[in-house]
Parts: sequence; structure tokens; C-alpha cells
Amino acid sequence: NRKSHEIVQQGLTILSCLTHRGAAGADPLSGDGAGILIQIPDKFLQEECKELNISLPAAGNYGVGLIYLPRGEKARAACEQVVEETITAEGQTVLGWRDLPTDNTTLSEAVRETEPFIRQVFIGRGDNCADEDAFERKLFVIRKQSNNHIQENKLAGEESYYVPTMSARTICFKGMMLVERVGSYFTDLLDERVESALALVHQRFSTNTFPSWELAQPFRYLCHNGEINTLRGNINWMAARRHSMQSDLLGEDLDKLWPLIADGLSDSASFDNALELLVAGGYSLAHAMMLMIPEAWNDNPLMDDERRAFYEYHAALMEPWDGPAAVAFTDGKQIGATLDRNGLRPARYVVTEDDLVVMGSEVGVLSIADEKVVQKWRLQPGKMFLIDLEQGRIIDDTELKADLAKAHPYQTWLNKTQIKLEDLPAEEEPVPPDHQALLDRQQAFGYNQEDIKFFLTPMAISGQDPVGSMGRDIPHAVLSDRPKLLYDYFKQAFAQVTNPPIDPIREELVMSLVSLIGPRPNLLDLDSGGSYMRLEVNQPILSNEDLEKIRHIDSRIESFRSITLDMCY
Repeated sequence: NRKSHEIVQQGLTILSCLTHRGAAGADPLSGDGAGILIQIPDKFLQEECKELNISLPAAGNYGVGLIYLPRGEKARAACEQVVEETITAEGQTVLGWRDLPTDNTTLSEAVRETEPFIRQVFIGRGDNCADEDAFERKLFVIRKQSNNHIQENKLAGEESYYVPTMSARTICFKGMMLVERVGSYFTDLLDERVESALALVHQRFSTNTFPSWELAQPFRYLCHNGEINTLRGNINWMAARRHSMQSDLLGEDLDKLWPLIADGLSDSASFDNALELLVAGGYSLAHAMMLMIPEAWNDNPLMDDERRAFYEYHAALMEPWDGPAAVAFTDGKQIGATLDRNGLRPARYVVTEDDLVVMGSEVGVLSIADEKVVQKWRLQPGKMFLIDLEQGRIIDDTELKADLAKAHPYQTWLNKTQIKLEDLPAEEEPVPPDHQALLDRQQAFGYNQEDIKFFLTPMAISGQDPVGSMGRDIPHAVLSDRPKLLYDYFKQAFAQVTNPPIDPIREELVMSLVSLIGPRPNLLDLDSGGSYMRLEVNQPILSNEDLEKIRHIDSRIESFRSITLDMCY
């Protein structure tokens, strides 16, 4: 927790060593994006603002918004007016604006055409914010409100408007540039007075979205190496639970945050938006990351009961954002990293005798003499590496998770709300299948000779899954004039990269087919355990016996009632 300009310089050095990890265009000056996130350099800003006749209060009592604006003066003024009006409406004070000095001679012509005008707005903490955490939440609300107003009213230049950071703790310098250009483009970063105790750096290789200024990383809390392959479901679930959410901390401000995740964002940006809500809603940074990227707990015989109860309880609160993912994160007071339970992304770190910690996707991004190194290791699947700057120490994964698991009686909460389908008594024997009518049923449900010969028969005889090619040359069901199965109309969308398929036998430790039936609890209720009952099934494919149990569940459990719906159409 010793702030220095050297940390900023070392961050830029690490960035320049990661050129092979990012994408560059045919034009040697264009890249997919790079950036650095640091703590707010208070000493530097105090001196700079004094020259602009802006009086900044003490650190922690003002926030800095770094804002991309349209280049046209009229459009820019309109966007700035919205920002100022929102700040005032939320009970805070506009202290002033500063043009961020930049040098665009290192950008390619194509990138220069999309380059925004970048300014900093300084926001004084209002009386309605009791502490710095409340101020951070209010800055989050201001950012979302002003952005929504500009987008909804389609102000001129709205496509250029974006707020990389608005915080009293951190500031992010990023853009669509190559790594070695970050320091030369943002000239503030080369000033000796710009000091930080941490630096989070990233170079982007965009796989599922086109490069743009706003999608360069780091984001406001994190940077991410990998893909989120459950993204569409994750985004839909966040939108679906909007009306079941309440927060004592956010109160009425919660409604001002929607839409939480905008259309067209990358998987990393969407993850960052969801994380931001959890932290604003009262979760600690580590708790929120464990919620979104849980370790393998379902079939892990070595995990203690308290930690298993923690993960099992939270499984109903939020579904995992499934990787491969290595995520580094910071809120300005803590900085850490976690790896998803498959562990398919590299992350190595060294700790030196003078308490410098360097973590990256490879070792050697910073030259450190061997005699100074006291620890070298790698991030392991499902594990978290966390540094608390205020405590001045590395918090061990075991200690961190034990503390969180003991914070509430998760097993007691589970016992009150959890019903497992296999524990329910069986109903009367379900009607046995009529083998004489088998062919009729197969035809009615769209089975063909190929399904029976190549899929069902090998699975029934030898337990083998059929192996097929990744390509599929059958026309889309919607284009066919033949009757098709309902399933044929749906296709899974994969990230546009070559991830290997999961092997459910060799990788059973990191897989779970458990499904939850019933209403989702309030995601932002951290203290009560909720009142909703949850019905758990071991897998999503239900037998006739399972269906009968569910059909008659209301005679066993008051919290549920069941209705049989006719699905014929």
C-alpha cells in the first residue's frame, strides 16, 4: 500500500511485454485495445486542478469521472450538461472539468476517426453520502442515469459517449491502441506525480465483438482473459430478477440502474456490470467474485461442510458465469485474481522480499532478481488470490473463504428452504409405457431411422455417446417444410473460438447438472436467507416417476402447487 510512480511505470512495462497476447491490425498502429487502471493520483490532481481554479477537497471526498465525449463542440456541451444536471439532481456537487491531455500522433488514421474527446469531471461528495462507500454507490447511479438519459434521448454524438470510470478510488486510462502507446497517448501517466499502489493492465484480443474504444480493458472493476460461454443466459437471468430485487443500501436508487447490461457489450463488459451491482448492493469484492465464479463444490469430497453450504446456498441466488476465465479485479482497496473451476487459463505470480506482487498470464513480464523472490506460484482452478492493501497483506484462499463461509448460517438457511426431489416419497407407480404404441410415439415425436441407428442404439447397447463432426449441413428447421422437433428450432450459441468439448466422465468434478425449480431469492438480500422454497433435481431430464412426484407436490409441501398444462399446438 505504498503509492509511487514506479508502480505505474511497472504497469506500463508489463503491458508492453504482453504484445503477443493482443491483436494488431494489418495497419501496424491499430490494435484491439489496451489500458491501465490505477488508484486516483490525488497529489497530481490537486496540483493540476489548482491551476484550473478548481478546489478539490481531501482524497475520498471527491470523485473523478473520466468521460469519452463527441468531438463536435455543440454535441459535447449537450452531453456535459446532462452529466452536470444528473450530478446535481443526485445531491452531489460539480467541482469542475479538465481536458485530459492526449497525444494521438501514435494512433492510426482509422482509429483516429473514432477517437473521442476525453475530459475529466470532478464531483464533490454531498451531504446525503455518509461515507466513501455510499459516495461510490451514488457515483455509480450518476453514471448509469446520465448514460441512460443520453442514449434514450438519442442526443447528437451519443455513440461517442462512454464513461470508463467514475469513482472516488480508481481511474482507468484505456483506448483502441497498442500496448506500447498507452503511456505516450495518455501523457498524464508519464508524470512523476501520478502515483498508485496498484496497477491493473490488459491488452485485448476481441473474439466475439468488434474492437472499440469502450470495450478496451480494464473495465471499472476487472480485466478478463478467456470467454464467458454462458453469457446469454447470464444476461437474461440478470434482467429477469430485476423485479425480485430489493436493497437496503441502494433503496430507490436500485430502479435507476436499469438497463444494467446494455446490448452489444462484450462478455467481459457484461460481467463487470453485474459485478458492479453486487458490490454496490453490499457484497464484498471477494464474495461477489465467488458468487459469479464458484469453485467446484458439488462432487468435491475434500471440501469442508461450511464452504459447501456457502456455495450450495448461493447456487440458487446466481448461476455461474462459466469460463474459461482468469479474472483480475480491484476496487482500489483490494486487488486480486481468480480462476474458474476448470482452470484453463494461465495466471502466475511472484512475491518479492520488499512486498511487491506481480501476477500475469506468464512469468517474466517484469525483470526481478531471483534473490529478491520469496514466493513463486500459480493460480489454481477455483482458487482466489487476494491482497488487502489497507491490511497490508495477502489473504490466503483458505482463510478468505472460511471467513465468508462462517459469516452466516448457510446450512441452517438451506435446511429451511431446500427440498430435494429424490427425498420426496414416490407416488403410485406411473403408467408403464405401451410398447405396442412405440412406433406411433416415435413418429409423433419426430424420431427417424438415423436417430435410432446412430444415436439411441449405441447409447443403449454400449453406453457410448455418438461422435459427430462439428459442422452441421442440415438446413435450419425454420426453412424446412417437413415437421420438425421443437428442439430443432434452437441452437446453442458458442464463443467464436475453438474451446474443446467438456468430457463428462473425466471432468465430472467440475460439472454439475443440478437444476433448481421455484422462484429465485432476492439477489441483494445478504442477511436473511430468504423465504422462498427451492426444489432441487439432480439433472434436468426427469423420469415418469419424477414427474409424478412433482405433479403431486402440493399434497406434500404447502409452498408449492402444481398444474398440468397441455402443450399441444
